[in-house]
Amino acid sequence: MAKNTSTAARRAFPAELEYQSGFGNHLSSESIKGALPTNQNSPLVCPYGLYAEQISGTSFTSPRNLNKRTWLYRVKPSVTHEPFSPRIPAHGKLVAEFNDSNSAATPTQLRWRPTEIPESPTDFIDGLFTVCGAGSSYLRHGFAIHIYTANKSMEDCAFCNADGDFLIVPQDGVLCITTECGKLRVSPGEIVVIPQGFRFAVDLQDDRARGYVAEIFGTHFELPDLGPIGANGLADPRDFLAPVAWYQHDPSPGFTILQKFGGTLFTAIQDFSPFNVVAWHGNYVPYKYDLNKFCPYNTVLFDHSDPSINTVLTAPTDRPGVAMLDFVIFPPRWLVAEHTFRPPYYHRNCMSEFMGLIHGEYEAKADGFVAGGASLHSCMTPHGPDTKTFEATVAAGVEAGPKRLSETLAFMFESCLIPRVCPWALESPMIDRDYYQCWLGLKSHFNHQVKTPL
Repeated sequence: MAKNTSTAARRAFPAELEYQSGFGNHLSSESIKGALPTNQNSPLVCPYGLYAEQISGTSFTSPRNLNKRTWLYRVKPSVTHEPFSPRIPAHGKLVAEFNDSNSAATPTQLRWRPTEIPESPTDFIDGLFTVCGAGSSYLRHGFAIHIYTANKSMEDCAFCNADGDFLIVPQDGVLCITTECGKLRVSPGEIVVIPQGFRFAVDLQDDRARGYVAEIFGTHFELPDLGPIGANGLADPRDFLAPVAWYQHDPSPGFTILQKFGGTLFTAIQDFSPFNVVAWHGNYVPYKYDLNKFCPYNTVLFDHSDPSINTVLTAPTDRPGVAMLDFVIFPPRWLVAEHTFRPPYYHRNCMSEFMGLIHGEYEAKADGFVAGGASLHSCMTPHGPDTKTFEATVAAGVEAGPKRLSETLAFMFESCLIPRVCPWALESPMIDRDYYQCWLGLKSHFNHQVKTPL
């Protein structure tokens, strides 16, 4: 527990943080024994003179198995602030409603090199920009994909996203995140989900940070059904970690709340830290997950499995099996399929696929797709292994033995919606204008007189 509201005190992360485990569990935590009320949620007088405040992630009448809410017991309620006003200067590169005025649709395959870390002081919020998305936060349906770069911690401010949930995928640099429920340390190879409405601040453990963010409107992430896989496999619920209560309570004059509302940043001033929650209980909380704990599945005899077999989290629509956004990973694993083209197959998809690379190399791209970069293959846009990958795979022949893919971690955000791309992403100096050439070397091997033996 900390009792100093300075930014320096917030940044004092212990070497080892305590967490609670379980995906979607009803959890509780108190940093002072007895701070949680017993027998009721909102007593006339809360223990230690705290205020009771509920944060709801679903409507009150959502089915019980889907209902998400948490009770916070805090030094002062979050309503105690001056009126919001648009931030000056405006951010300008965050989008939450995608239309002709701010983005464009294209069927062209797109690829970007890693966004450079800025030279001028830039925190997580100022270094965050939207790449693409679809739908509208106003209509509670859709998604946005962002990239962030930073070289400094957030100072005397906290961020709140009223538009949707953030799934943050660090690629470079460790993030130390303080939330109203407590602290989380998130390294490359881990992910963190900050649900809609929670206030949080991002401090950097290193002198630089870069990564990816998927934002979903109007729904929340769930674990995918396992179907015939059975009761075990993929992401184990017990490996998802939530923070324990941690609070500050000394005055913090001039503290700024930055709220993203409809893609626009608003600011409000208050005289206390929002991280003043002494105790809490509920099932609507930030959480992290170590991707190294994922149990992947793959074919053991022939053919290449569909990538959906390695879904970590899914944000569903009301259509069974159709996702607003899936988060899929391509971790280290064995390739053992016999007489099979082992890399991902050539493909046109009714879903749209945004890919990123955390470290290593991606098995379908011998060149050009590097850690920190990204690619976008939209609905029904052809894609697949580049020429070098195809030729090397075929040259290995049917006698290729088992091969372990190691030192690699790629991921995909996949959506049933067709993304529109922001102009600064289409005009970025990091865009690879020659991406299409990686397939132009593919030759015709057709010979109607010779049947290639299996």
